[in-house]
Amino acid sequence: MRSKKVLSMILVCVFLAVGVVPTYAETTQEKLNNARAAKRATQSSLDETKNRIHGLETQKYESEEYLSLLSIELEELKNSLIKLQADEEEKQAELENVQRELEEARIQEEKQYDDMKLRIQFMYEKSSAGYLVMLLSASDFTDFLNRADNISQISEYDRDMLKSYQEIKDLIDQKEQQVQEEKRDIELLKKERSEKKVEVDVLVDVTSEQINTYRADIQDAESEEALLLTRIANQEGEINGLIQQAQAEEAAAQAAAQAAARAAEQAASQESSQSNTDSTPENSSDSSLDEESSDESSNDSSSNDESSTSATPSVTQSVPEVTPTPTSKPEQSSGGTLLGNFKLTAYCSCSRCCGKWAGGPTASGVRPKAGRTVAMGGVPFGTKLRINGTVYTVEDRGTGYGHVDIFFGSHAEALRFGSRRADVYQVN
Repeated sequence: MRSKKVLSMILVCVFLAVGVVPTYAETTQEKLNNARAAKRATQSSLDETKNRIHGLETQKYESEEYLSLLSIELEELKNSLIKLQADEEEKQAELENVQRELEEARIQEEKQYDDMKLRIQFMYEKSSAGYLVMLLSASDFTDFLNRADNISQISEYDRDMLKSYQEIKDLIDQKEQQVQEEKRDIELLKKERSEKKVEVDVLVDVTSEQINTYRADIQDAESEEALLLTRIANQEGEINGLIQQAQAEEAAAQAAAQAAARAAEQAASQESSQSNTDSTPENSSDSSLDEESSDESSNDSSSNDESSTSATPSVTQSVPEVTPTPTSKPEQSSGGTLLGNFKLTAYCSCSRCCGKWAGGPTASGVRPKAGRTVAMGGVPFGTKLRINGTVYTVEDRGTGYGHVDIFFGSHAEALRFGSRRADVYQVN
């Protein structure tokens, strides 16, 4: 009867000890599930932020390329306007020269016209008698012919001069008209180029403002990214703590159950020994039997003690060992220690990338070198990072942990690299 009571107590202790595990595990598991769900939501927000940053950087890069083209076009327009201004001044001078020539031709025309009028007046006033007297007063026939020839040459000369004057006048008129047309063409072209320059100036201002807006949006998104990364790191720490807590609670529950089982076994053994001691022998044979029974009971008791003692190590071994999750310890590989999938950007030593530190040494005091130098916070200077098969050295600052800025020899190479992501390994 007492054995049944002892057995009932053992079963109750075991059930109570084992029943502790689901209670603790369930509560901790709920917390763990909630923490993992919160981390997934944060990771989703982080992915969206990274995509937004990538899109903004792409738009910013395209705007910078467009601004570069606009700057080239604006410079060409400025040079064209300078040349047109010089051409206009040259045409103005040419026009003034033509007008002077035209004025001189007009003066010559008036003089020739006056001379011709005098000769015509003389011819009409003297009529033909004057020429007749001139011919008849010749001393001989030769003189007569000479005088006749002179009269003919004078008339021809007047006709030639009149024709020459008319040709010169027509030529000057044509030249003046041509210069006027060329000047008007230059003025129209100059007006078109001036209007185009105004349009390009407006586009430059709008594009520059858009680039500044992209930069501000990228800075805000990067700040948000840093906050989300910090939140994820905290959530990972919380998850690791809950995992360790759950494992510790499970181990404690199992240890309590094993201790209760050992206590029940010891109580049963003591009860059995006490019942054998209290029994009375009836005869010698019975006494010997009782002694045998006592010896067997003693052997059983000792065997039970041995089994209880030998069971302890196995129970200890069955308690699960608390180990950190993969997120709490960097992954080891032949290429080094995986730090994570980081954001990669590029920079050079120009003023656009480095501002007042352009052309100078890095924050570690060494000269940057393409293919070697990277900038990242959170690790000591001299740390070797393997990125896409290339080993770089952290020699500069300017970005937080999780964002690697790779040095390039020119701004064009840095622009071509753009922004991307890659697994980053720590070599040393």
